[in-house]
Amino acid sequence: MAFLDWGAVALFFVVMVAIGLWSYKKVSGSEDFFVAGGKLPWWLSGISHHVSGYSGAVFVAYAGLAYTHGFSIYIWWAVTITIAVIVGAFTLAPRWARLRINYNIESPTEYLSTRYNVPTQQLMAWCGVLLKLFDVGAKWAAIGILLNIFTGMPIIYGIIASGVVSLIYITIGGLWADVWTDFAQFIVQIVAGLVMFFVVMNLLGGPSSLTGIWEQLPKENSDLFRDPYTVWYVFFYFFVVFLSYNGGTWNLATRYISSPSGKDAKKSGILSGALYLIWPLFLFFPMWAAPIIMPGLSDPTQSYGLMAQELLPAGLVGLVLAGLFAATMSMTSSDANTISAVITRDILPVMSAKYKGMSQKESLRIARITTFTFTFVTLIIGIQAESFGGVLGLIISWFGALIGPISIPMLLGLFPQFKHSDSKAAISSILAGLATIVITKYFVTVPLSLSVGLPVLVSGIVYIGMGLLNRKTPVAPEVEALIAAVSTDEQKA
Repeated sequence: MAFLDWGAVALFFVVMVAIGLWSYKKVSGSEDFFVAGGKLPWWLSGISHHVSGYSGAVFVAYAGLAYTHGFSIYIWWAVTITIAVIVGAFTLAPRWARLRINYNIESPTEYLSTRYNVPTQQLMAWCGVLLKLFDVGAKWAAIGILLNIFTGMPIIYGIIASGVVSLIYITIGGLWADVWTDFAQFIVQIVAGLVMFFVVMNLLGGPSSLTGIWEQLPKENSDLFRDPYTVWYVFFYFFVVFLSYNGGTWNLATRYISSPSGKDAKKSGILSGALYLIWPLFLFFPMWAAPIIMPGLSDPTQSYGLMAQELLPAGLVGLVLAGLFAATMSMTSSDANTISAVITRDILPVMSAKYKGMSQKESLRIARITTFTFTFVTLIIGIQAESFGGVLGLIISWFGALIGPISIPMLLGLFPQFKHSDSKAAISSILAGLATIVITKYFVTVPLSLSVGLPVLVSGIVYIGMGLLNRKTPVAPEVEALIAAVSTDEQKA
């Protein structure tokens, strides 16, 4: 890392903090802090939804998979997410916005006490918070690894550097700081990613290399599906990402909740889905070409960072590193904001009466405290990430499997077709999904596709099945009213 490279990284961090300070004046209460007052423009929401959907792990774990498995990662990751997000834009995204419009929610789990009951809400809220502690911790670990590759700096310093900057701007500016830093980080990512794309393309012979590299790589690298990422894996993975990217991952639900209307939420989802279809082609090309440029790497997860160091001049290496920081920080800061909303709005008022009926000012103070505390704890976990199975293991194995069972009652409960699935169905489906995870991880050996998809399948069957058994039982009026309110853009009287 040359002086210019360090300057690029430092400038990136300064801009992030500056955006946080600028956003401070836009935040006067918890509604502004958590959901931008419901005034988030659709284009900004769509870009934020997109960049908050992946982290620096893409440049570590997924770069390794692109090196070893080739084009298949675009099919099972980017294309699958594209379809899931666009389908969700028409079915789920508008419902989130309507929840805020009709019920003044500021967190994704706030409506669950009405849809089910308080114990069900608390189970989902606590499970989600605990899951996110490890999920965000894994992402801090990824950025620490990247900084180590680029500079040789100990991983812990990379985690602390990115974490402290995120702590400052997200605690000060809330969601407004989050989405505007997302936008700035998106620009940095685009510039950095295109620099790598064109440098690698020119090195390998110009535009002809876009298709020509596949002739120089092993034949199976151009396969659409490659074991263990088979057709069945993609089939099951689709359901996981459909649930995750349409609200099961709470920070992504927040983008829709913060939209002014259901139509705006739909447009933001379509934009995010389109970006997932197009941008990864530019992003993954250098990763696909890495075996040609750097054959025989013992650790393919280092391929992207090593190529940047070898191929780019001073200054541009720092720009690429800033882009990798951006990918992680956009996701982790948005997670911190949303988890803070869940703790402030849903968990603390149940734990103590003093948190009930707080004013917007009081709620804002608690919001900033919980945001800071959550982020700090995830940094500690990130430093210890290897103890939990490594970056890829944490993200794909644990988070990928656990998100489904919690998301089933959370998302399906918004549709009239499942209105008979009550709190018992919700809790049973979560427990059944969690039990399936334990069984497939520790007692029965199953293919990767089943380890990812089976918990979602079991959870869904239990939730829908219990609803069918309960179909002759009258639905509570408040549940009927909630489902009706989120099914149309007409506001509840």
